[in-house]
Amino acid sequence: MNKKQCQIRKTAGNDNLEETVQRNFISDLKMGISFYSRLPFGDAHNAPILNNIAPALPFASLLIGFPPALLLFLALIIGLPPLFAASLAIALYALITGAMSEDAIADSFDGLFGGQNKAQRLDILKDSRHGTYGVIALVLYIALRIFALGAIAAISPLASAALMLGASILARSSALYLVVKLPSAREQGASATAGALKKIPFIVGLVFAFIFSLILVAPFAGVFALILAFIFMTIITLFWTRTCEKLIAGQTGDLIGALQALLEIAAFSAFLIALNI
Repeated sequence: MNKKQCQIRKTAGNDNLEETVQRNFISDLKMGISFYSRLPFGDAHNAPILNNIAPALPFASLLIGFPPALLLFLALIIGLPPLFAASLAIALYALITGAMSEDAIADSFDGLFGGQNKAQRLDILKDSRHGTYGVIALVLYIALRIFALGAIAAISPLASAALMLGASILARSSALYLVVKLPSAREQGASATAGALKKIPFIVGLVFAFIFSLILVAPFAGVFALILAFIFMTIITLFWTRTCEKLIAGQTGDLIGALQALLEIAAFSAFLIALNI
């Protein structure tokens, strides 16, 4: 084989590799969107693989969160009151995601704090009905997001849309730490089906999430807001991980979704503090 033939084969090999990487990324992106939303991407019946989803998750989160953020911005531009516009955006977000984080935080608070032992807690986590702990957690989660977005919207419509996107992207990727740190608490369920998550895919996804958040948040709230958000989110993550480990010795899909909800509130808290300094 001459030098020219070698070069042609090498070029063809590189092209095939790039095509494979591109195809795999698109497949992983579709898998992430299908798993975390009701948007018509990919096959919802295919078993999710967290090691594939994690690196592409920030991109999926961007697509999932864009319609509610756009609705929030447009509602404010046409003159709707900030709290009303924020309520519309949160409602659309719940519709797109199938209210996954809302259901997760309600189930998690009922399960973790309503049961007396591991078996009872896991049974309650599987129960679709919501008790007092769950209802309180759900109401507070929705209310805190609406009031946070409303407060930011009163300052700037564009800032509220950007910070809404930034918080959701960062929270969704960060919540996967629970899968890296703890084993599945049961053999069946969304988390068990999705499999374990290795550190490298998680870190790659987290880096992308941070980059997206930096682009979206820094121009409006400053880098300090992201630093403060990182501190708040780290505290919440470690506390929640320790709580799950102590009470059920593992994690479930609901507990991951609940952590995402808590981290979103932590991010909004940091953004509000930074904007008011």
